Amino acid sequence: MSTNSKLTEPIIRVTDVSKVFGRQKEQALKLREAGQSKYEVEQATKTTVAIYNAHFEVKKGETFVLIGLSGSGKSTLLRCLNGLVEPTEGTVYLENTDISHMPKRQLQEVRRNKIGMVFQNVGLLPNRTVIDNITFGLEIQGVSANEREKRGKKALEMVGLNGQAYKRIYELSGGMQQRVGLARALASEQEILLMDEPFSALDPLIRRDMQKLFLDIQGEVQKTVIFVTHDLDEALTLGHRAAVMKDGEIVQLGTAEDILSQPATDYVKLLVQDVNYGKIRLAKDAVVPVETAAYEYESPQVVLRRMRTNHLSTIFVLDSADRLLGLMSIYT
Repeated sequence: MSTNSKLTEPIIRVTDVSKVFGRQKEQALKLREAGQSKYEVEQATKTTVAIYNAHFEVKKGETFVLIGLSGSGKSTLLRCLNGLVEPTEGTVYLENTDISHMPKRQLQEVRRNKIGMVFQNVGLLPNRTVIDNITFGLEIQGVSANEREKRGKKALEMVGLNGQAYKRIYELSGGMQQRVGLARALASEQEILLMDEPFSALDPLIRRDMQKLFLDIQGEVQKTVIFVTHDLDEALTLGHRAAVMKDGEIVQLGTAEDILSQPATDYVKLLVQDVNYGKIRLAKDAVVPVETAAYEYESPQVVLRRMRTNHLSTIFVLDSADRLLGLMSIYT
């Protein structure tokens, strides 16, 4: 897992959130509170407790991962964070503002300006060019054509799709389409990104490339990201912290080291038993913490842009296991 010394202030707070689908909501929650399992409650009430008593915070600039098997409630919980799903109980706060019971029009403004979302099925428009897909949200917001093109091309460069701006979506591979979806979220310049298993449909090599691209971009833009995955290796590679979910409950919350060295339940032990430890990022083990670094697989243009953004003349260069290789300097 990655680290960042700026991770201090929570931007999202989830307090005692439960979500129930079905008619007997109160009865179902009472049975869960009494200790009955999700399955037992469903059998007794024909009602599904998709999330039960979730509680966590996400800090500014953090990549927070929701990890769990199918049916664990992670995608439902993610949708509670932008109001696509309204909690049955509990509250979601965005910078101390309750968004879980916010009027629809106000909530739409929050989604438009503050919280973006990237899905597994990126939902691109086949009748539009790549750059028109990327800037579609900006067009809806009334952003000028010149500004849309400027921001769209900047996002294209960040995801490595220079020269693809005027192609049609059907001309791109699945991996390239996923990059377009990521570029669309970046172009909107929303502070928070919700990512629902965005790489799970890709083949392993492309998926690994997308993970590296995500780490590269996140190292530069440092957005707040809540990332859903069923792949524990991916969760521990990409996230600062992870919440492990089972049957709608968060059964463990912590860093990679917390989860691997001290699994809280037998379920978590089973999840971590086959983890590829070599994929876990151990930047926090560096002797001297640094806020910004470069990786050997990154292009010089990306590294130079990051150095200029952070007003650096020298930057540490790390390998894919976060081992120090040396320094890169700009000479003027």
